[in-house]
Amino acid sequence: MKIIQALWLVLATIGAAHAADRGYESVLSQLKLPAGFKISIFADGVPNARQLALGDNGTVFVGSRDGNVFAVQDRDGDGVAEQKFQIAQQLNLPNGVAFKNGSLYVAEIQRIIRFDNIEQRLSNPPKPEVVYNDFPEDRHHGWKYLRFGPDGKLYTAVGAPCNICDPGKPIYGALVRLNPDGSDFEILARGIRNTVGFDWETRTDHLFFNDNGRDYLGDDLPPDELNEWSRPGEHFGYPYCHAGTIPDPQLAGDKKCNSFIAPAWKYKAHIAPLGMRFYTGKQFPDQYFRQLFVAQHGSWNRTQPQGYQIDVVKFSGGHPYNEQAFISGWLTASGEVLGRPNDVIVGRDGSLLISDDKLGVIYRVSYGR
Repeated sequence: MKIIQALWLVLATIGAAHAADRGYESVLSQLKLPAGFKISIFADGVPNARQLALGDNGTVFVGSRDGNVFAVQDRDGDGVAEQKFQIAQQLNLPNGVAFKNGSLYVAEIQRIIRFDNIEQRLSNPPKPEVVYNDFPEDRHHGWKYLRFGPDGKLYTAVGAPCNICDPGKPIYGALVRLNPDGSDFEILARGIRNTVGFDWETRTDHLFFNDNGRDYLGDDLPPDELNEWSRPGEHFGYPYCHAGTIPDPQLAGDKKCNSFIAPAWKYKAHIAPLGMRFYTGKQFPDQYFRQLFVAQHGSWNRTQPQGYQIDVVKFSGGHPYNEQAFISGWLTASGEVLGRPNDVIVGRDGSLLISDDKLGVIYRVSYGR
């Protein structure tokens, strides 16, 4: 195992040094950013790169739906990760990763596991400890996003095991939290079809989460949602009502949309908003401070594709009021898809790191340097 890890490290170091030689310039040249910003490849060779988490020493951990969990490091601070490690393999869709107190937490379909003292053991990862092992095993919307909240608890969600259905059991379509040791499991909210991205607004500490709307109601229905959760017991409408005002033609029955929590913001339909972060770094201009950066993964079943970009949702007084493109170009004018942004985090230097599960890379967005 140590020999394999050593070989992996050598190949990863060489690969990072030559990332620019692998044709990424053709993609980067298509991307459009506001004046003063630039985008580069932070790490490549990270297949199906999904959720990102930042360690205490600057290690970037990367979940996937390919069974692997990776870690990449930029030890010399030049904006390019020169080292890559494979933390785990053959896991069950380990999309979600979170870091706290030296430990890496990984969310699989059915469980959460923990790798202790991980930044000191990247080349020889420990056997993981099982934190929680009682999630449903459905793969449909079963991959998870994982974060630590301001209260120190682990937050995740269990998606609906279908496009549109009433699964019956309260655990489906639910936002949940638990202690880091797996105790005190709690369902916080229901009526959530599939959230794979959330963050806490910096002034109110309210949890905002993306929710991907149902398919097969047409190109423009229903809008995808940005929702605000503030107290246990809230219900956000799925599967009976979509985007606050659209009764489901199959399942609404006699239920009224005004009996559910309406979205705080409505996106365009099928753009698939996933990872999101309120910007708290000091590198970007003041107009971006505490604003919400959202990775739009892109539509898969729309006549004319849309999404495939990073947007900024503008906030004032703790509430969203506007949305504008920040990075576009992964979807070309001819409809070719060059990449699919998946998650965003703020690096230690205030740059923005963005995963792309189509290209298997992590981008770095910097300002003025």
